[in-house]
Amino acid sequence: METAETERPPAVENRSHILGGHVGFDSLPDQLVSKSVSQGFGFNILCVGETGIGKSTLMNTLFNTMFESDEATHHEPGVRLKSHSYSLKETNVDLKLTIINTVGFGDQVNKEESFKPVVDYIDTQFESYLQEELKIRRSLHDFHDTRIHACLYFIVPTGHCLKSLDLVTMKKLDSKVNIIPIVAKADTISKSELHKFKIKIMSELVSNGVQIYQFPTDDEAVAEINSTMNAHLPFAVVGSMEEAKVGNKMVKARQYPWGIVQVENENHCDFVKLREMLIRVNMEDLREQTHTRHYELYRRCKLEEMGFKDTDPDSKPFSLQETYEAKRNEFMSELQKKEEEMRQMFVARVKETEMDLKEKEKELHDQFDQLKKTHQEEKKKLEEKRRELEEEMNAFNQRRMAAQTLQGHSFQATGQQPFKKDKDRKN
Repeated sequence: METAETERPPAVENRSHILGGHVGFDSLPDQLVSKSVSQGFGFNILCVGETGIGKSTLMNTLFNTMFESDEATHHEPGVRLKSHSYSLKETNVDLKLTIINTVGFGDQVNKEESFKPVVDYIDTQFESYLQEELKIRRSLHDFHDTRIHACLYFIVPTGHCLKSLDLVTMKKLDSKVNIIPIVAKADTISKSELHKFKIKIMSELVSNGVQIYQFPTDDEAVAEINSTMNAHLPFAVVGSMEEAKVGNKMVKARQYPWGIVQVENENHCDFVKLREMLIRVNMEDLREQTHTRHYELYRRCKLEEMGFKDTDPDSKPFSLQETYEAKRNEFMSELQKKEEEMRQMFVARVKETEMDLKEKEKELHDQFDQLKKTHQEEKKKLEEKRRELEEEMNAFNQRRMAAQTLQGHSFQATGQQPFKKDKDRKN
């Protein structure tokens, strides 16, 4: 322990000084903004919800544009994720937006594994970034970061409670992504029922230990509005790209026989609150939370699985070279062990195969001997029949010759009698 203390670098005293005049490093924030704007920004949204719940419509409404989308169907054999990337520009800010939609989520009879493709997709994006980060020659500045920054979880407005599928899925996702629960198609439920439903949802999330994304309150500039908006979760939203005339202006709305639901009217739904929190106030915090919390957790678990740690059991700095050598030796010994097991297994299988071949060879010899014996018996029988047939043919030939001889004698006898009668007549 004493050696470890002596090896520590001495603490550097931090002293404050007053500048004698303007230097210019107060322009660092402006430089950072200029650099960030020139590079552009990326934002990835994962939409999780049942088919026909309004995921595509809400995305169109949030970004005030018509994104491409396929016709929804309830006949998907399993859950699959479909990703689309778009380049958007507002004023002089470029945004590369990626929207990932869950196709066929909740449509299967057996929904036990519905969350698995979603979890696997998120882990795959983390792994892709980690592999790029571990390269010797990295290019993270122009690497297309596909890690999910926000997960909008669409809840069906049943008015009763969360489905078990929703609870299980959010529980599997809360340590991997920033979950923002929203009640979709909020215009299909009354205000009183909606209020009770939102309270019920938050109560079930807390009782089941599901951690959703909380808007940060540590920044004084947004602490008040974020604290207020945290109390409105989950947001009850309505999406529509159709416009209707209300008063003297055209607004996005949904028209019904009984009236008009205005999308951007906060008395009608929480769409404006969602847009403010997701895009205008907390987009950068969502990106930061993804990197510093969720990705770091994935990275730490992965590196620990590989045997890397910050300190060794003696609380000394961990050597990467020693870790590499230890893991290499462990891998080589495991490889040799597997090779030996495979060799023994191969030898055992060869012996089994040899035994099987010998048994089959014996069976073939037995069958051959049996066939040979049967052939000899059949041959013997045929020889006997041939001999009998020859004897019968000889006897038949003898009888035929005897018959022919008798017939010849008979013809001779009958031929002489008419000749004598003719001679007697002439006399």
